[in-house]
Amino acid sequence: MIWKWLGALLLFPVQMVYLVVKAAVCLVLPPRLRDLSGDNVLITGGGRGIGRHLAREFAKRGARKIILWGRTEKCLKETTEEIRMMGTECHYFICDVGNREEVYRQAKAVREKVGDITILVNNAAVVHGKSLMDSDDDALLKSQHINTLGQFWLPRMLELQNGHIVCLNSVLALSAIPGAIDYCTSKASSFAFMESLTLGLLDCPGVNATTVLPFHTSTEMFQGMRIRFPNLFPPLKPETLPWTMHVLVILKSILPQAALEEIHKFSGSYTCMNTFKGRT
Repeated sequence: MIWKWLGALLLFPVQMVYLVVKAAVCLVLPPRLRDLSGDNVLITGGGRGIGRHLAREFAKRGARKIILWGRTEKCLKETTEEIRMMGTECHYFICDVGNREEVYRQAKAVREKVGDITILVNNAAVVHGKSLMDSDDDALLKSQHINTLGQFWLPRMLELQNGHIVCLNSVLALSAIPGAIDYCTSKASSFAFMESLTLGLLDCPGVNATTVLPFHTSTEMFQGMRIRFPNLFPPLKPETLPWTMHVLVILKSILPQAALEEIHKFSGSYTCMNTFKGRT
């Protein structure tokens, strides 16, 4: 038994070095893209903004079927027609992911119409852009239900042990700003949920999870948000994957809170929501 523990102790640092080197190599070399020809993709909040761009990208990459969930039928219908014009089968369902009964009902309808979902993209989100004192109870609960609890209603891929779960989160989950307390709190909860889920999936090798942390995007959702140096930290286009926030995450891990507060003030993020007038 002692030799077994000693062997594990000696092997552990070797494993750590191997995994760090592997991650570094993956940053340099382009990853092997997944074949989507057999995948049914469900995108929440798929009618507009990032959700619409994701639907286009999945269609370009040859997804078998694309299913869109959202609350606004007009947007869902427009996106569905666009995806069908690209030659990909697409369906939409009106669904509020913050409503548990509605999610279960529409999930059943999706299985009956298109089969089991193999890629789930949790993209739906709302932001009210107010301080705690200016927020009302309904707005706070709405953010938590959609941005956080909406992640919990997973499809049958955990039972089938086959699929991929993607969470479109936000860098504000790691570095909050004033004026968006509902959004920052719900996104931090969602981030913790995905971390816990990812660890739990170690016993479910057929299912993988990915969390994406964008900066604010140039969509109507964050219309009016302004920072001090827009050329240094420009709003992301919906089709652009984020990478510029890595430095902020590192600084947050090593700097004292007072220093981080000065960075927020200097960059303008401390007051960036003062001009917010986006969509909730």
